[in-house]
Amino acid sequence: MRTIAKKNKYWNYLFWLGPAIMIVGLIAGVVSGSWEPVPLGLIISGIVITGLWLLFTARDRNWWSRRSTQAGTNALIATLSVLAILGLINFLAVRYPVRIDFTETQLYTLAPQSRQLVRNLPQPVKVWIFDRNQDAQDRELLENYRRQNSQFLFEYVDPQAQPGLAQKFGVKQFGEVYLEALQRRRLVQVVSQQERLSEVRLTNALQQITNNRTSKVYFLQGHGETSISGEGGISQALSLLGEKNYINEPLNLTQQRFPQDAAAVVIASPKRTLFAPEVKALSDYLNRGGSLLIMLDPNTNPGLDSLLKNWSVGLDQRLIIDPAGASIGYGPTVAVVNTYGNHPITKDFGDGISFYREARPIEVKQVAGVQATPLLLTNPQSWGESDLQASDLQFDPARDRNGPLTLGVALSRKLTAPQSKEARLVVIGDSDFATDGLFERQLNGDVFLNSVSWLSKQDEQLLSIRPKETKSRRVNLTSQQANLLGLTAVVLIPLIGFASAALLWWQRR
Repeated sequence: MRTIAKKNKYWNYLFWLGPAIMIVGLIAGVVSGSWEPVPLGLIISGIVITGLWLLFTARDRNWWSRRSTQAGTNALIATLSVLAILGLINFLAVRYPVRIDFTETQLYTLAPQSRQLVRNLPQPVKVWIFDRNQDAQDRELLENYRRQNSQFLFEYVDPQAQPGLAQKFGVKQFGEVYLEALQRRRLVQVVSQQERLSEVRLTNALQQITNNRTSKVYFLQGHGETSISGEGGISQALSLLGEKNYINEPLNLTQQRFPQDAAAVVIASPKRTLFAPEVKALSDYLNRGGSLLIMLDPNTNPGLDSLLKNWSVGLDQRLIIDPAGASIGYGPTVAVVNTYGNHPITKDFGDGISFYREARPIEVKQVAGVQATPLLLTNPQSWGESDLQASDLQFDPARDRNGPLTLGVALSRKLTAPQSKEARLVVIGDSDFATDGLFERQLNGDVFLNSVSWLSKQDEQLLSIRPKETKSRRVNLTSQQANLLGLTAVVLIPLIGFASAALLWWQRR
């Protein structure tokens, strides 16, 4: 008996040795920052020694046959099973993460344009943020980019801690954000507490720095077209085209020959009729495989009938009236569009809204050799008003045209040999949507930019909506409503609970 007791004493010493070795291994791993081979060997040895002690003790004391031991073992196995399942779920969540954005406008999800661009990066790119502080919102945006492609990298740099790197980039102030790819660098923007990192600017900079190709877009001038500079013009549209590697040039066909390097020509609602030679030059350009964007307001006659007739396109002289425009505060002469054709220009618009002030319908007929796709369709409640001087706008079945109406159309025509090219034409019955002040609202700018991108045949360029803005969901309450809400939460609801409890108590007496 004395010998057995002595052996048990040694086994008790062995038990204390196991946890001690495990603790030593853990400390060694934490201090050295490496978990192999010595720290890992110590931890495994401690676990083995502790396990041997448990087995010996259980056998010596007939521990396994006890009911309490069996119940405890079942509980231990159940606990370990739950921990194993949770660990497996956690492993799968880390290895195969799934993110769901429940915000109405997908505020925390990259726009299709950004996702497609980053996934197709031809080479590694890196974003350098020269700032001492790491803003959580900016970092989340950059992480969203990096999840799309491991070739997208970013790094925060304190310009005071690394002055050499800051001097290499030419940093002048805190908050400067640079994009670097293939030894090329581009300033994206300067972030601050008032202005955070913009997905629009970052995506545009990515597109520019990864694509050296530029295209020229000419804007017809000389007939009262929408100004390409100054107030009321399309300077915002031109600025964004420039960010997308387009070179914008004016085109006056009375003073210069038709350019041979035109990727597309934009005719923005001329107020006066074009000369016949100008119309012929534009028609010849289309016949050579060129591309035209024609935006025409009501009550204008640019003299393009012969050109449009070859494409079976007609201009309706009526004015689009839309009750939906009045319902959102813009007036009945503003056409609100949320129905789009199946076309690369509008493929990602969904049921988004674009609107057109004082627009005209477009008539399109199917003709052999021309593929026509309606782009912009008004709602069924709209109509084409014939009497433009009427003070009381009411639908007249005898004279007016019932909706839905086609407001914009995209057309393409394959040319025969030897050109083997494709001519493209987009006609929209309005030009105001692309002017400053309206361009940035809803999807207006996307309609213009995507039309130019498709016309310029830059199919590798991205045709999708730009990042979305936060929608205000603030509920404004009057003082009486706020007081009523407070009394309901603090007094009425608790009283209902107490009354229900008292009723239950009385019934069970």
